[in-house]
Amino acid sequence: MKKILYLSFAAMTLLCACTGGNKFKVSGNVEGAADTTNLYLEVANNGSWFILDSATTSGGSYSISYDAPEFPNIYRLRCADKSVYFTVDSIESLTIDSKLKTFDVDFNIDGTEHAKQINKIEKDAITYAKEGTPAAKIEAWKKELAKQILADENGSGIVAYFIINKYINGHPLFDPMNDYDMKIIGAVANAFNSYRKEDPRTQYLVNMTLEAQKRRRAAAGISGGSPVEAEVVKLFDVTLQDCNGVQQSLAKEAQKGRVILLNFTMYDQSFSPAFNKVLNDIYSQYKDRVTIFQVGLDQSLGSWRDAAKNLPWIAVYDPAGENSKSVQQYQVYSIPTTFIIDKNGEIQERIEDPLALKNALQKYL
Repeated sequence: MKKILYLSFAAMTLLCACTGGNKFKVSGNVEGAADTTNLYLEVANNGSWFILDSATTSGGSYSISYDAPEFPNIYRLRCADKSVYFTVDSIESLTIDSKLKTFDVDFNIDGTEHAKQINKIEKDAITYAKEGTPAAKIEAWKKELAKQILADENGSGIVAYFIINKYINGHPLFDPMNDYDMKIIGAVANAFNSYRKEDPRTQYLVNMTLEAQKRRRAAAGISGGSPVEAEVVKLFDVTLQDCNGVQQSLAKEAQKGRVILLNFTMYDQSFSPAFNKVLNDIYSQYKDRVTIFQVGLDQSLGSWRDAAKNLPWIAVYDPAGENSKSVQQYQVYSIPTTFIIDKNGEIQERIEDPLALKNALQKYL
């Protein structure tokens, strides 16, 4: 499995909106750092992290200032390939202390109440991400975080946004494709829509919530509106070319009344041959009832085409790769990731474990 450097913050449309020259400051000490150790202040936008500023430690100490955001934002302090994530509301002074060898796991964030909350969440996440942690413990932690969100006066704080965009070992803690999780995401979306209409995250959260709201109302036999209303589509369309240059549309395939496996992958990764064998077994058994729609995110069009031309199912190429619109819309955190779309065109499940794919699929045939 390959992790994609995409942290649900990707839907934000503004890299950093400034507030008239006001600054926020991040400073601290990195134990064990040399005077040549570089630190980078970065912000996320459209699936990528952008460097805003950098500093070189002196005796382990550092200090970085940058323009304060117009809206609360998510940042990270990076040392080599290790990062500490934090939030900034506006004009703040934050202290982040860490150790060079364990920069992303042995840190402390202080300065504001939100910083302290984020510090605790990050520390807990590190604990629960350890191999062998029972799923029940992670689920219990998630329920506590959900209570924290719902207990907030308006639920539109940056900490709530941070929580619903957290992921553990490549899996979203609050999965947009899960009805229970969407209730929590929906609560944050409604709060942002009510109290933070100008925030660049608001429309992103509203759009994420719409499909889940529709499914719940339909299941309960309820008609009518909700605090978040807009025309809803059953899925996000993906229209891309296959290896023969023919445009293939996911939405059109969904109209044919067949179960669809929508898969995001990269053929140049080591897992690809084994994973495509799993898909081939499914195709061989269910090709009359199941459509496989595979989206390649490879960097090289040529290598993708060489592999795709030998596949019997629909294989399309996305030239935007990991930063594509589809990756953002479907909240793809790692590859391979597969979505099961039922005969009505409804997204039912996200599957990241290839060995679980066939059993999950059988429920919808």
